[in-house]
Amino acid sequence: MKFDVLSLFPEMFEPIKTSIIGRAEKKKAIEINLINIRDFSKDKHKKVDDTPYGGGAGMVLRPDVVYDAYNSILDKENAKVIFLSPQGTRLTHKKVVELSKAKHLILLCGHYEGIDQRVLDKIVDEEISIGDYVLTGGELPAMVLIDSVSRFVGGVLGNGSNEEESFADGLLEYPQYTRPDEFLGRQVPEILITGDHAKINKWRRKESLRNTFLKRPDLLNNVNLSKEDRDTLENLKNECQ
Repeated sequence: MKFDVLSLFPEMFEPIKTSIIGRAEKKKAIEINLINIRDFSKDKHKKVDDTPYGGGAGMVLRPDVVYDAYNSILDKENAKVIFLSPQGTRLTHKKVVELSKAKHLILLCGHYEGIDQRVLDKIVDEEISIGDYVLTGGELPAMVLIDSVSRFVGGVLGNGSNEEESFADGLLEYPQYTRPDEFLGRQVPEILITGDHAKINKWRRKESLRNTFLKRPDLLNNVNLSKEDRDTLENLKNECQ
């Protein structure tokens, strides 16, 4: 998976090139190529923005500079271009999995009051938002997208560790425990040290349902529940009354 990132502040992406993502890059499971939009300014002061037509506060990124930066990517014929914008569709688990099947993503990071609409209409395939709020630029959302999508690219994670996490089956994940067995007077749930995997899986399913019921009950509307799941939820409701 290749990520080309068009940004005015490519140095912001250095932190993401550590830990799991950094190791994935070294293994060539993913490639993150940072392109500084400012490098394509024809202004001697490297200015990339101008005042908005029609008046108003702030500055708007010029379409010619953004377009030239985009055209510097030579192998973009089959790439999907994503503009990180609060006006975009919400980034969800389903969308992350969908994007992970692409071979090449070009991420466009806006700044200031935005980008001239003409270049967006020309090159952007999809606008994506990470939430209903406004940030100072698209760099942080781009990093969120890279991190979340990369986890579903082959060779990035091992041992199927993304298969049982929150949202993988529509539910939130069950609680996790490790050593020491006792901490601040609390013991690890006894069932987890029995070695009985059937009982452990049943406990985890129940706790996953509990977490979802207590924290994100809206998710239960879109989950395929068994009769045992529905009975568990009914008992949880009775416990909370």
